[in-house]
Amino acid sequence: MQQVPFHFNASKNLEILSKTAFLTTHYAGKTNVMVTAWGALGVMWKLPVFVAMIRQSRYSYELIEKTREFTVTFPYTDLSKAAEVCGQSSGRDVDKLALTGLSTRPGRTITTPVLDVPGMHLECSVIYARLMSADKLNEAIQELWYDRQRNNYHAFFVSQILDSYITP
Repeated sequence: MQQVPFHFNASKNLEILSKTAFLTTHYAGKTNVMVTAWGALGVMWKLPVFVAMIRQSRYSYELIEKTREFTVTFPYTDLSKAAEVCGQSSGRDVDKLALTGLSTRPGRTITTPVLDVPGMHLECSVIYARLMSADKLNEAIQELWYDRQRNNYHAFFVSQILDSYITP
């Protein structure tokens, strides 16, 4: 495990994020993994942050609301089959780790684990959360992403990155 700054490999990680990264949550002994291709990496309030965007209907949303933490994994290996499973099923109904064969390792600074895969990992603690509102949204974005799922807007979880590292 190699400690690295949160912006290490930023171009590579953002390219991975634009396709599929993994967001892990954990509550009451249950770990859930979701795929995410929406997120932002940056600095706010002089803190390194990752902004996760998660629909209210997602199980991960429910778990983050309870724990106020999550991990993000930018895999440096092909996990397309696992991504397909994680993207098509809900952690409310199935154990995605068991279905995919993925395993976890303990987080270093938070109780949520990280995926035990080669890649870069962020351990995040929510410092601000906000639900999107239709009246503030660009009409073209509304039509493209929300007209078919009215009232299923994303929440923005602005989270301080407490730890960042690469695993082989």
